[in-house]
Amino acid sequence: MGNGPAPFSDIGKLAKDLLTKDYNFDHKFTFSVPSSNGMGLTATGVKRDQIFVGDICTQYKSGNTTVDVKVDTYSNVSTKVTMNNILQSTKVAFSFNIPDHKSGKLDVQYLHNRAAINSSIGLNPAPLLDIAAAIGSKDITVGGEIGFDTASASFTKYNAGIGIKRTDFSIALILMDKGQTLKASYIHAVNPLNGTEIAAEMTHRLTTYENSFIIGSSHRIDPFTSVKTRFSDNGKVAMLCQREWRPKSLVTFSAEYDSKAINAAPKLGLALALKP
Repeated sequence: MGNGPAPFSDIGKLAKDLLTKDYNFDHKFTFSVPSSNGMGLTATGVKRDQIFVGDICTQYKSGNTTVDVKVDTYSNVSTKVTMNNILQSTKVAFSFNIPDHKSGKLDVQYLHNRAAINSSIGLNPAPLLDIAAAIGSKDITVGGEIGFDTASASFTKYNAGIGIKRTDFSIALILMDKGQTLKASYIHAVNPLNGTEIAAEMTHRLTTYENSFIIGSSHRIDPFTSVKTRFSDNGKVAMLCQREWRPKSLVTFSAEYDSKAINAAPKLGLALALKP
């Protein structure tokens, strides 16, 4: 992408990642085995209440082509073939699920120094069409996205947004939910040396005049340990502690307490990611 704008989906992503990424209130285990010959294997298991689900994903890379195949607990098979630079600055991906014969989808991404375009079309008789475009530079991005259902001849979504990114802060404003919701987000790097950042996200519903917000922070205690906190207007308080106990292997502990549900136990989560 170089100095070009980020895709529309990346507008507001920095703040969203600080507020939501790595928070997990289940028991999760991930084991990844990379390979020098282009073949990789990742196994994931999640225990949610008394239910255990998992999947095994293999990835094969050869030149500009990447093939991902995933099999889950319910014997569903997901396949995705990605080809880079078929044309200059263009990426094409074809995906489908088995046994769902209507799940085929074609995605095309084009990145330019002044524009980023993403499109998606379902490969079935009545496909869903999605297209997102952004123009600008690495510092400021303006864009929008629309979705169209050919079966009902109706729009499934139309959103627009603007993002401003600087060295120490980023601001985003998105009009979403078919113009019914306005979301603003902000993230600021307080101290880049120790990774201290703060972020806030506020949502205003234009039809009901309801407001909601989330604020959070991130801090790196040492080169291998980081902590995050989060507070929302609905009374929920969450924290996260992540430790890299060996290169690329992480253990993450998350907790969330709902101050409005005093009789409910706090939610606790543990995630272990191993990568030899």
